[in-house]
Amino acid sequence: MPDLARSRLLAAALLTGHTTLKSILCYGDSNTWGLNPADNHRYDLTTRWPGVLATRLGEGYHVIEEGLAGRTTVRDDPLERDKNGLTTLPACLKSHQPLDLVILMLGTNDLKQRFALSPEAVAASARALVDTILACPCGADGTAPPVLLLAPPPVVGLTTLAHMFAGAEAKSLALAPLYESVARECGCRFLDTAAVAPVSPLDGVHLSAASHARLAEAVATQVRALLRPPLSL
Repeated sequence: MPDLARSRLLAAALLTGHTTLKSILCYGDSNTWGLNPADNHRYDLTTRWPGVLATRLGEGYHVIEEGLAGRTTVRDDPLERDKNGLTTLPACLKSHQPLDLVILMLGTNDLKQRFALSPEAVAASARALVDTILACPCGADGTAPPVLLLAPPPVVGLTTLAHMFAGAEAKSLALAPLYESVARECGCRFLDTAAVAPVSPLDGVHLSAASHARLAEAVATQVRALLRPPLSL
């Protein structure tokens, strides 16, 4: 289907509330927003992983980007306002309902030195977000949508952000098994992003364009396993 025709069909479907599209919310921080470590600007839509995911999934899926640089799991940042992921999550879920899937990738910013958190505390905070999603009737037929929990990529080889993330490298490497336990206990799907999307050596925190593409491919595989392909538009 031509892009213009598909866009018009999507707009009409969303206005009426009737659509066969599978709606997927990607909720995360700067690595979902698409910060380019080369210049601190934003990658374009065709480069950042939610955009690549939409392309890989093809027709019948609506991928919603909800990334914010600096976003934490459940914490108010004393230096940056409006970064608490738990505070904004409920409104975000409701504004985009009905949702067929929520993809959650948060926790990197909780590793900043100023929070002084353990890996266990970060994982517990991620669980609070998962619990919030699973308690929200924002899915089909008033049920909660399934969750795909992503362990954020470990911060390694820190350069320009070394002071901000002092002590974070070892903590970040401990997150994946803890997040996997959260996913198992909550009945969610899990993906360890370290296996597919290493951070850029430019700053040791953010993803390169190549890692965005690889992450999108891995997430697409998970999405297809979770959601039946909808009818073609």
